[in-house]
Amino acid sequence: MLSACGSKNGETAPSPSEQTTENSTDLQDSSEPNETPDVENSENKEDEITDTVYLTIGSHRISVKLEKNEATDALTEILNQGDITYTAADYGGFEKVGDLGHTLPHSDRRITTEAGDVILYLGNQIVLFYGSNTWSYTKLGKMNGYSASELKAILTESNPVSVKISLQ
Repeated sequence: MLSACGSKNGETAPSPSEQTTENSTDLQDSSEPNETPDVENSENKEDEITDTVYLTIGSHRISVKLEKNEATDALTEILNQGDITYTAADYGGFEKVGDLGHTLPHSDRRITTEAGDVILYLGNQIVLFYGSNTWSYTKLGKMNGYSASELKAILTESNPVSVKISLQ
């Protein structure tokens, strides 16, 4: 059984490689207009960082508004390569926990969660809250469009549940 509560193991996840964009200025003949200066940036959409991912649990598709942190940047980089599907099981009567299958950078801090929070625990476990808990976590985001009671019904419909995380 997976556990979302316990002592930290002290391991630090590797940081994802940082993407940099270099802006170069080409010398142009002053008689030629500068056409579409941002074409490269607008066509390179797969490298853009998104602020929303989607969870599919059973027949439910839930949007998640992401926090801005290294963990969500790394998660969206992975999701650019394809969807992630994992299995999450009940823990403590207030959350579903599952192994992401990847290790993300984490910046744990003591927080009190609430229903709808999507949390990274120990860098490799995703916790979906339908209740509340206080522990050291890295917050990934918040599920949108469902009340606490609706989330509890969705997340406790079966045990375990299959969760798909996607960009679309």
